[in-house]
Amino acid sequence: MEWLPLVALGIMWLAFLLPRGGRWRSTTGSVDAFERGLELLAYSEVHGTGGRWIVTPRKGVRFVGAAERRRARARERRRRVFVGLLEAIGITGLIGAVPPLRAMWFATAALVVVLLGYGWLLRSIKARERAGPPARPFPATSARAAPEPAAAPWPPPVVDETDLVHVVVRPAASVGA
Repeated sequence: MEWLPLVALGIMWLAFLLPRGGRWRSTTGSVDAFERGLELLAYSEVHGTGGRWIVTPRKGVRFVGAAERRRARARERRRRVFVGLLEAIGITGLIGAVPPLRAMWFATAALVVVLLGYGWLLRSIKARERAGPPARPFPATSARAAPEPAAAPWPPPVVDETDLVHVVVRPAASVGA
């Protein structure tokens, strides 16, 4: 039993030294982007550029709507739960390797069952996402006329003829994005 503290110390060192989330995180990219933004702001204030400022997405980055962001967050959350279950299985398995703590293998077996169930759930969710939303049933008879289109929730844009730039900003949800 003299090796047990050494193994525990080794596990603690591995947990400390291994990167979290599966990869090393570097802040240099975000720091550089922040500094570039500050330089651009300083340049615009010094040189007195006038006019309107329009915030646009970065070049080459696809616009993602609210529904797609929700799906991406859900995928990331599911991935974290899956990896957490894998880590818990590994840790409880290692703890169970110590002879007086063999009862932890029951916890490992229970976590394996939970992981298999969670994997089945993820596969069924993925299959449902691929199938798309369920089709709406149409009424048996369509004798009624089509409904009138609803009025726009915003006022019509006011265009000043002296203005050289005409920009109309509408919420993305209202244009079907």
